[in-house]
Amino acid sequence: MVVVFESYAGLAGRVLAAPARLGRTRLVAVDGPSGAGKTLFAARLADALGGIGPEAVRPPVVHTDDLLDGWDDQLTFWTRLERDVLRPLRSGRAGSYRCYDWVRRCFRPEPVSVSVSPVLIVEGVSTSRAAAGPDLTLAVFVTAPQSLRLARAVARDGPGILPELRRWHDTEQAHFAADDTQVRADLVVDGDPGLPHDDRHYYLARPGTAGRGGIPCRS
Repeated sequence: MVVVFESYAGLAGRVLAAPARLGRTRLVAVDGPSGAGKTLFAARLADALGGIGPEAVRPPVVHTDDLLDGWDDQLTFWTRLERDVLRPLRSGRAGSYRCYDWVRRCFRPEPVSVSVSPVLIVEGVSTSRAAAGPDLTLAVFVTAPQSLRLARAVARDGPGILPELRRWHDTEQAHFAADDTQVRADLVVDGDPGLPHDDRHYYLARPGTAGRGGIPCRS
């Protein structure tokens, strides 16, 4: 297989050149299983978007981990995301949400504002679900071996999360299979390519098939 690395800057340019589908906002979903590298990919793409143009501003990034009402809300958080963030942006108004405190196990009282901007990145498991399709400018699926993903999660949060994490992995895999998430993605990215590259580039796990006309962005 041909090794294909692409630049975040190039992808950012293609996102901005694509039409907005969520009101005036281009919605980018960074999906994939836990520990695959979604957060890093979303951050680097946001940085690249923030570096384009003389008045460029880094776009907001919403992480689904901040929206979940605990472990059991793995997929059902979507109604709050739609109501509080996507629906207002679709009509040209700012949205907001409250972050979940995983230590206290409750939502924090202060809202986080999501302004109307050229791009919004939403990162987390199930963000590119079929229901989001009409609003999406770009659907990214980040993948990595399960053993690595498990090791990353334990290194980040400690071994105490293992029982919940294994249940989480089972649920996300069932969702991806039923939703055809990876098949529908515009861009499939290897979160652990094992090849030398710098942090300005990402590795395409599915070269030549992402997006329409070879462009990993919906036209």
